[in-house]
Amino acid sequence: MAGEESNGIGHGVSVQEPAKPELVEGIAHENTVVTDIGGSDATGQTATELASRLQHLSLSAQTIHADDFLNSHPAVAPPMHVSTTFRYSNNPDDLKRWANINPHNPYDSHVYSRDSAPNTTRFEAVLTSILRGPALTYSSGLSAFHALLVFLNPRRVAITNGYHGCHGVIKVLSKLTGLTTVDLDADFDAELQPGDVVHVETPLNPTGEARDLKYYAEKAHRRGCFLTVDATFAPPPLLDPFAWGADAVMHSGTKYFGGHSDMLCGVLAVNPARADWVRGLRDERLVLGSVMGSFEGWLGVRSLRTLEVRVKKQSADAEKLVAWLAGEVASKSSVAGELVAEVKHASLQKEDLKEGGWLKEQMPHGFGPVFAVYMNDADDARRLPSKLTLFHHATSLGGVESLVEWRAMTDATVDKRLLRFSIGLEGFEDLRDDLLSGFEALRAERAARESGVKQVDGGANILGGV
Repeated sequence: MAGEESNGIGHGVSVQEPAKPELVEGIAHENTVVTDIGGSDATGQTATELASRLQHLSLSAQTIHADDFLNSHPAVAPPMHVSTTFRYSNNPDDLKRWANINPHNPYDSHVYSRDSAPNTTRFEAVLTSILRGPALTYSSGLSAFHALLVFLNPRRVAITNGYHGCHGVIKVLSKLTGLTTVDLDADFDAELQPGDVVHVETPLNPTGEARDLKYYAEKAHRRGCFLTVDATFAPPPLLDPFAWGADAVMHSGTKYFGGHSDMLCGVLAVNPARADWVRGLRDERLVLGSVMGSFEGWLGVRSLRTLEVRVKKQSADAEKLVAWLAGEVASKSSVAGELVAEVKHASLQKEDLKEGGWLKEQMPHGFGPVFAVYMNDADDARRLPSKLTLFHHATSLGGVESLVEWRAMTDATVDKRLLRFSIGLEGFEDLRDDLLSGFEALRAERAARESGVKQVDGGANILGGV
């Protein structure tokens, strides 16, 4: 066990040793390059300070301009760099280990793309600004979660439900370290030790329901544990987990940061009080090899430019759809009421939304673009996606196009009646009408099947097809 150290919340705790630094000794940085969190130029400003200089401005001002300090060319649109390696100086006196300074812009200095590259550095600069803590990128959300657990090296993780992939990462690590899990409602004093991890996903995959981060932060920190938060379903401007006590935040950037269903990405951001973690995370990323590609970094910057306008509309339209659908289900006389058992979404957590409740305070700008529908019958859940026109039947979420997934396709643990909806940018009215047409087609198909009449697959849809 390590000695006492501050946990960033104002009190000291005894923590378990993180992953041993000798694992990367001789491979990772002895002297950090300027693009590292600790690096600076002749002015003494760090890259993190420059990336964070616009946090007093709107979210869109940050996503469009936070990386301006990396510009070294008059082009307005950032160029795409595909090089994996970068030339050293021709002056032998300038050669220093892991310090390959770019004379045109010292903040855009690189050695090898498994460590850093121009496009991912830009992407991380914008993420550092909008997530309000130093950020690193990874090849996928699960690789980010894996890197976080490798770095923190807990013996136990408190986790309940949520994305099945995170449970899979824990299962893999358990083979190596004996890592075990406990429920989030467990007695932490009895079942956790200082240095363990409390991992909270909010809103929750696949239902879109929210959890009280302040409650879990207090519960974790009292025991000397770290609170890690998967906030994939609530990107900025919907949620700032650091405001509620998170020590580290992860995102599957594939979803809303990418926003166009065309890139894989994972993100870790650390509470500024824990900025010293970034050096270790980056050094370990170098040998884990879980970096983003340069093309994905370029796509990520392009996508973040429109993050605020996309997410606000997606979340607002999802809330309208949820309210309409919940009303239809409650009436029982409608076609949705006949077929749907229940709708799940943070906007329906009425107790938590009451005056003085935590939810509106935690998520003042919307409750997320993902919700779940439980059909009365599992076969109806399997069949409904084929009756929809504007919703693609596919896994994943966060793109500009709306998706529906019979969740049993990719998650063996869920109720087979569950459909997960991810709302895109098509618009509330058109999506509502598509759902209504789909429900009507499903009801007609059921009636025909029960009467023995054969019907062409697909049924009627809002485009007038069959």
